[in-house]
Amino acid sequence: MTERTPLLHYRLSASVTEPEEEKQQQQQQRRRPATLDERSAGAPGRSAESRPQHKLSTFFGVVVPTLLSMFSVVVFLRIGFVVGQSGLYQTFGMLLVAYFIICMTVLSVCAISTNGALDAGGAYYMISRALGPEFGGSIGIMFFFANVCGSALYVLGLVEAIISTFGVSQDVPSGQHVLPTGYWWSLLYATAILLVCLLVCLVGAHIYARATFLIFIIVIVVLCTIFISFFAVAPRSIAVPSLNSSVLSSANFTGFKLETLLGNLYADYSVDYTTGITMTFATVFAVMFNGCTGIMAGSNMSGDLKNPSYSIPRGTITAVIFTFVTYIVLSLLVACSCERLLLQRDYSFLRDINAWRPFVTIGVYSSTLSAAMSNLIGASRILYALARDDLIGRVLSPAKKTSRGGNPWVAVLISWFLVQLVLFSGKLNTIASIVTIFFLLVYAAVDLACLALEWASAPNFRPTFRYFTWHTCMLGIVGCAVMMFLINAIYASASIAFMLLLLLVIHYLSPTSSWGYITQALIFHQVRKYLLMLDVRKDHVKFWRPQVLLMVANPRSSVGLITFINDIKKSGLYVLGHVTLGDLDSLPSDPLQSRYESWLSLVDRLNIKAFVNLTLADSVRHGVQHLLFISGLGGMRPNTLVLGFYDDCDPKDLLQDPPAQSAIFPDSLAASQDVEEQLPLQFPALRSMAINGGGKVLGPGEYVAIIADAVKMLKNVVLARYFCHFDRTEALSQRGEPLYVDVWPLNLLRPDSSSYVDTCSLFLLQMACVLNMVRAWRRARLRLFLCVEEGRSLRGPEGKLGHLLRDLRITADVHTVPWDQVVALHWQRQDAAAAARARQRDDQDVAEVSDEGEDDYVNSFPSNTARLSDDYLQAVNRLILHQSCPLPAVRFLYLPRPPADTHRYLTYLHQLDLLTRDLGPTLLIHGVTPVITTDL
Repeated sequence: MTERTPLLHYRLSASVTEPEEEKQQQQQQRRRPATLDERSAGAPGRSAESRPQHKLSTFFGVVVPTLLSMFSVVVFLRIGFVVGQSGLYQTFGMLLVAYFIICMTVLSVCAISTNGALDAGGAYYMISRALGPEFGGSIGIMFFFANVCGSALYVLGLVEAIISTFGVSQDVPSGQHVLPTGYWWSLLYATAILLVCLLVCLVGAHIYARATFLIFIIVIVVLCTIFISFFAVAPRSIAVPSLNSSVLSSANFTGFKLETLLGNLYADYSVDYTTGITMTFATVFAVMFNGCTGIMAGSNMSGDLKNPSYSIPRGTITAVIFTFVTYIVLSLLVACSCERLLLQRDYSFLRDINAWRPFVTIGVYSSTLSAAMSNLIGASRILYALARDDLIGRVLSPAKKTSRGGNPWVAVLISWFLVQLVLFSGKLNTIASIVTIFFLLVYAAVDLACLALEWASAPNFRPTFRYFTWHTCMLGIVGCAVMMFLINAIYASASIAFMLLLLLVIHYLSPTSSWGYITQALIFHQVRKYLLMLDVRKDHVKFWRPQVLLMVANPRSSVGLITFINDIKKSGLYVLGHVTLGDLDSLPSDPLQSRYESWLSLVDRLNIKAFVNLTLADSVRHGVQHLLFISGLGGMRPNTLVLGFYDDCDPKDLLQDPPAQSAIFPDSLAASQDVEEQLPLQFPALRSMAINGGGKVLGPGEYVAIIADAVKMLKNVVLARYFCHFDRTEALSQRGEPLYVDVWPLNLLRPDSSSYVDTCSLFLLQMACVLNMVRAWRRARLRLFLCVEEGRSLRGPEGKLGHLLRDLRITADVHTVPWDQVVALHWQRQDAAAAARARQRDDQDVAEVSDEGEDDYVNSFPSNTARLSDDYLQAVNRLILHQSCPLPAVRFLYLPRPPADTHRYLTYLHQLDLLTRDLGPTLLIHGVTPVITTDL
């Protein structure tokens, strides 16, 4: 009776082993908790010079394990199945396609392995160090599960092979068995085999490493006997099972005959006699493809190699070529000497035609047991590497424990336990499909890592293996993806979804690493390309957006303003600027480098989208000039300068008050409490208001000079007052109450002017509209206040303004405010002498402005600085306060241009102080560029 073996999708995963000597030294030198940097280097607190020398050569370290992984049991039990179903032509086509796919991945593996020093970890190490901890960790976990399932797959396959041989004997009466059969008996045999594998792994990986060469010799000898048998064995008839009855039929081993070859050239897909399922090209290709994988075995031995960068490419390519030639020759011999019926009905026919039948059985047993141990060892080493890198927090902490010899025994036990759980399923085909898909996903990830490194064009990516391009990486990714969905579309989709879920989990749980993030290199490459394409000469007012430079003296008191400006930037550039006073000539090093980390942490904690730009200057004015000149890049440069108001408002430390932190940082994670405690300590304490004139490093004259400098540089200017106590969350959280934003587009320091349609007024409207477009501020209503004289018809101004708002697509409530008494108060305070002196100053101011080439009457701010009285300004202030029912969240006011005469700077600042006193959060805005258009 012919022994039968069910159709199994055998799959071998790679072995990940680490030298025991290295582990022992690592354990002895571990005297303190290892940082992630040290763990990623492979050994805590140990220099590269103190590491032990690797022992394995190219042949023993790469060629042998890769050959064993790629041959597995497919060469013994499935080569006839593939030829019998698909024919010789399609078999050759399948082999070419399959090897083309894996060769693309081999090229990627060779490129990455020759780009620097490799440590133990194989594919996980390469992917994690190339793509970062998130992607590498998610693929590493799937690689671990693939090894676990692969170990269970081979254990079950070995059990079926044993039962097929010893379960039924022709030497005893029918119905009696040498070995009992059944589900529980099979589970018992599988558990016993897995226990043997566990004992080997607990002792150490070196036992398997020493046995590898012996297993390799056995497999090669068996292959030689198979090749010899095709020539030495005489033609014979072999009994094969029948599909429709229990009666056996016969098929012939004909020897080399042309008739036999012609009968096996074309495909003839039929029903699989073990499963009753009709075979197709896809199902046969999936089975055959399992024999072409296992290319990572040599890469996973990187920790044991003398020269990984030399051995991995040469050894892997050698093994791939050898297996390809073996499969081609064996397929040809089978097609020339075996009838199709024999190939389709007897998957173990090589044993029946062998010169000595036990040879093939020994080959099946040895290769399968070797693969089971290899997967179990690989799973434990991957789990240990994941635990050592702390990618999932404390979940895998127990797996870090090692024996005195450095063997990760806890990881071995965890892997053994999971394999034992998989054994309970007993469904080999299901396990085989999942394992194959997981490994294909790992191969695709390696191709993706190489593709990303190539596209990033980083100078340090210069592998010595140059026989690859981004095209080969892309072909490898596409090939692996196609094979995944060809094998099983549902399992492939579920695997990708599982990988993305793991990626998100690790993203939030893993600590910051120093491995380098390929995403940063890719982003840099793309941003540089698009910045070069962003031509400032093609700017158009239709696509204008605010690009803000916010000057921050101390973040402790500026949290409210920082978060508010983040709302008003409208997807534009947002830069936090800071000036440190000092002279680099008198300092040993740049003091700003150590402060960037604190500022970037502040950006993360406030959950804002901003850049940080710090500068060192001899004065604040010069520092702001530096930042206005150099901030940004290409077409992305600040067009708006935002300054806090110059007043004596007592600042409040919002980074030290815990209740304030909880309100300011609503999106922060509880896991970052340590950062929260350290963050306030990185910024200097707030100035004392009782000493040194308020403790300010910036004088009022210099402050106004900064505004004047920004206007000269054609930058819009925004002065923010009373934002030191602004709480964005509190302002937006009152759902039941209306939310208002007040806009005063008239120059209130020019009572003799009623224009509200100049460039500055339109810029004011645009900024208010931008704030109203932000999702959090959409429920706010804009209130536009129009100052008019009593007795005059309001239809003209209101109608003109309403028509303008409709053209600009701005929704606002227009309120008219009579201000005759305020204007009269201004003019009544002027006597003839004052008016004469004012006219003289007007002439002088006009002459100065003319010399500077300025011709904008409204924005030039003539001599009103001298003419305006405090009573008038206080009256305007009261007028604004009286129109604030209900109280607005923020006000937008017109900011006049600073006077040309520097002697009037203090008067100008005093007038702004009186105008905005006690108004609450207020923005004084001065625009210099057109930002609004009615064109489509």
